Amino acid sequence: MMVRGGGVQPTVLGSGETLLVGRAPSAELANADAEAQLRTTALDLPDVAPHVSRVVAEVVVGEEVVRLRWHGSTEAQLSSLFDAPGGARRVALGTGMSALLDEGENQLLVLRGLADPAGGFSDLTLEIDIAQVGDEEQPPPPARVHDPDSTATAPAPRLERWTKEWFVALALTEPWLTGLDDYPRPPSNREIYERVREWHGYAWNLERPQRVDESIRSVAALAFGAGDNPFTISAGRVQNVRYAVGLRAAETRLVTAADLAEVHAKASARSIKK
Repeated sequence: MMVRGGGVQPTVLGSGETLLVGRAPSAELANADAEAQLRTTALDLPDVAPHVSRVVAEVVVGEEVVRLRWHGSTEAQLSSLFDAPGGARRVALGTGMSALLDEGENQLLVLRGLADPAGGFSDLTLEIDIAQVGDEEQPPPPARVHDPDSTATAPAPRLERWTKEWFVALALTEPWLTGLDDYPRPPSNREIYERVREWHGYAWNLERPQRVDESIRSVAALAFGAGDNPFTISAGRVQNVRYAVGLRAAETRLVTAADLAEVHAKASARSIKK
């Protein structure tokens, strides 16, 4: 198995070995016993955001299968690109989830995992190739990256709960949070305004469509980061920006199904009091 990408030196593992990937997995490995250290490789990711966990992923190579366990507090996507049974697949990963890797090329996308000099975030891509590798293809051991703040993981950028933007994100993302991800279109500005008014009893100035648009732009900036924001990038623009923002807000858990259930419960309680 070979891992490459994201500015890291290619790393090769064999059967019976484990790879720890993250902002500072070397610090985690230092606490393991001697036997575990012999079978484990730490891959420190350079230039990652401070909210990326010290260990975001653990890749365990078995005799016949390779399993990835996601430990990160933030989100990721796993895509099998070539030899996946039945064709390509994409899996959203959250804390505690695991997935088997397919033979061939697997792409792990750490959402908002890369920090840029301006203080923004973009996605970090790692490629994991599952194949037989000859001795002549073995690269040198990966260089260690020193992280002076490896003991602390910052919270990921989030929307402040109960704010106007939080409610707009909740209304925009509702089709994905309720499992209706085949919904033919994201909600319109009017529908977002009506949902927020129903849930909150007060909808700020969202009866004006341009105010809904402004809120969606704020959500997009936080969900994508400057490098991938569909409102600001000029090359390869997506056709349905609103759909992309709704999907991304759900993937990065800016709002969650638990949030949606909570606002429904509060709205029901308010209606009963009336």
